[in-house]
Amino acid sequence: MREIYMGLVEQVRVKKPLVHHITNYVTVNDCANITLDIGASPIMADALEEAEDIAGIASAVVLNMGTLNERTIPAMITAGRAANETGVPVVFDPVGAGASKLRNETAVRILQEVKISVLRGNISEIRFLAGLHAETKGVDAAEADLQNIEDAISVAKTMAVRSGCVVAITGAVDVVSDGRRCVCIENGHSMLSNLTGTGCMCSSLIGSFCGAAPEAPLEAAVTALLSMGIAGELAFERAGHNGNGSFHAALHDAVSKLDGEILVGRARLYEA
Repeated sequence: MREIYMGLVEQVRVKKPLVHHITNYVTVNDCANITLDIGASPIMADALEEAEDIAGIASAVVLNMGTLNERTIPAMITAGRAANETGVPVVFDPVGAGASKLRNETAVRILQEVKISVLRGNISEIRFLAGLHAETKGVDAAEADLQNIEDAISVAKTMAVRSGCVVAITGAVDVVSDGRRCVCIENGHSMLSNLTGTGCMCSSLIGSFCGAAPEAPLEAAVTALLSMGIAGELAFERAGHNGNGSFHAALHDAVSKLDGEILVGRARLYEA
């Protein structure tokens, strides 16, 4: 399987998939740059008037609820449906699901009206969407929901079966499941949690890999999260002692220099 992940890194850089983002204004620049870093091409188009056209020419669509508002909700639905019509994978990041009525209703609506290829969130967001008890801490995972890895595996599998898509739960250990297989990724560094938008960047990376390999959403999601985790480790080794700003720049550098050999050489993952 590691050879598959290695090949996907090169595949993204060769295919340069166009990734249509409807994301949030807090992290939009980082999402665009992380997409460029990995070798894909971002377009950040959230206007309803062009959502269908842009989704129609994209290789993947990323829908992100980070700064949700009534203007972008119909654009997300329109882009998602347009992508579904042409078989383009859709990545959904339900930021803050469980925190407010608007976010809750929108997340449920998107899952009902758009066929999602990969659903990525923290444990609190995914627990909420799976209909399980979840605490909330705004857009971050609540401490009460940070249970053991077995809990995250169970939640990921349950939600994957219920939603019919790949589910990726990001945290200290990332968990990716399609309801049958489940891959746990141990790469990463705690300093990633000091930067805003690392979850959003993970979703952009997933969109990039899905755009290059639409037939393999589980492998695409795993490779994306490996890429972020390994880049976080490399960034800390290079610049973590300098503080958040240097670490942030080094993270982008590490993703931009990532290749299949680095990924496979440093990968720490197992199937559960």
